[in-house]
Amino acid sequence: MAADLYLSYPSAFLIGLLGSTHCLGMCGGISASLSMALPVGRGFRLRQSLMLLAFNFGRIGSYTLIATLIAVLSTGAASQWASAGMVLRTIAGLLLIFMGLSMGQWWQGIRYVEKIGAPVWQKLSPLTRRLMPIHHPAQALALGALWGWLPCGLVYSTLGWAALQPTVTSAALTMFFFGLGTLPSMLATGYAASWVRGLQKHQAVRKASGALLILFGIWTLPLF
Repeated sequence: MAADLYLSYPSAFLIGLLGSTHCLGMCGGISASLSMALPVGRGFRLRQSLMLLAFNFGRIGSYTLIATLIAVLSTGAASQWASAGMVLRTIAGLLLIFMGLSMGQWWQGIRYVEKIGAPVWQKLSPLTRRLMPIHHPAQALALGALWGWLPCGLVYSTLGWAALQPTVTSAALTMFFFGLGTLPSMLATGYAASWVRGLQKHQAVRKASGALLILFGIWTLPLF
């Protein structure tokens, strides 16, 4: 199976890393605002780091939870219907290809997939406003946990990958490692690193990342 346990965790991490430019557009603004809202003074860097880590691990925790819920269904289906595995692989591969096309700015069809999660986000988004302004890490953690449900094509693409895993635990870990892959750029954005914004706008980086995601998608399809 293409997404076996020997490759799923580092591959998920790499997908998160490659998709960082997409993450910056979806979550980078809120991550940066956490830093800007903090008063500058003694212990600023420590407080900033705690806020950013709390927010991002709340986000990653939600990715892991969603993967767990999906894996409960997908592993059960795969055990009952022999064709379910092929269907899941096809969906996962196509989602990665769609995401790669979007990142490379060749086709934005992944936006239609993102609409799937819109009803859930409509229920949760008002809760994010109640947490504002953020004053301590517990609030940042809760905000990140809610933000993890934001409709995102990259997250959905990797969830399709996670659904291929043979156990619920391995599916959850796959999304956890994906989240870790998105962490470097998200933290850098929170620290207001201008080069990260430049990276987001760099066409060659976006196209190269998109092409690699497309290759991941083709590799996942039940052709190999």
